[in-house]
Amino acid sequence: MKKLLRNTLRSNWFQRAVGFLAAEYLRLVWRTNRFTYEPADVYAIVEPQMPAIFAFWHGQHFMTPFIKTKASYHAKVLISRHRDGEFNAVAAERLGIGTIRGSGDHGSAFHRKGGVGAFKEMVRALEEKYNVALTADVPKRARVAGLGIIMLARESGRPIMPFAMVTSRFIRLKNWDSTTVNLPFGRGALVGIKEINVPHDADAATMEQLRVELEATLNEATRRAYEIIGRPDEYPHG
Repeated sequence: MKKLLRNTLRSNWFQRAVGFLAAEYLRLVWRTNRFTYEPADVYAIVEPQMPAIFAFWHGQHFMTPFIKTKASYHAKVLISRHRDGEFNAVAAERLGIGTIRGSGDHGSAFHRKGGVGAFKEMVRALEEKYNVALTADVPKRARVAGLGIIMLARESGRPIMPFAMVTSRFIRLKNWDSTTVNLPFGRGALVGIKEINVPHDADAATMEQLRVELEATLNEATRRAYEIIGRPDEYPHG
């Protein structure tokens, strides 16, 4: 029985079915939540700086495909090669977002998890005028920004756009990243505070400084987003 269940979970048809259903559910959530944007002209600010690197926290990511509000916004998202990533990849592609498979981790498992190839593909995507979206956290260390995204900005010369996207109705899972499952029929907020630029000649000290700045900016954006929807005590980090 366990083998049958494992084979079913790994099967292509099951992963595609779950990804399809997830995409349509998220579309329902998007359409039934009334979103507030801060700043109100956030798209007018961001558009001239595209292509950009869009950064958000792991576990707060389900609504992020909907920052792509125009067909002219070409975007790709980094998704892990883990089995769970297959569901996310199918859902993202159904929502009009291209995928790059690999790890954003630049630790000891970087090569094994396809990090080198994914990094090169992200740089290439930015050169081809695609926006690139990825989580900023170090895997299994929630709300701790890694250096990978800083390295990507240095290599590509593109700005990092940290943002938070939340809804007033949600279920928060008790896992390593406190995953938020957004629910329909509520209020939502998208907050972007400032862009972060990484000089092409940034040394280790500068990169660490910018990593800390990215971490603080994402925490500030997430706290502010929950304030906007009237749930200021709901952000458990930072």
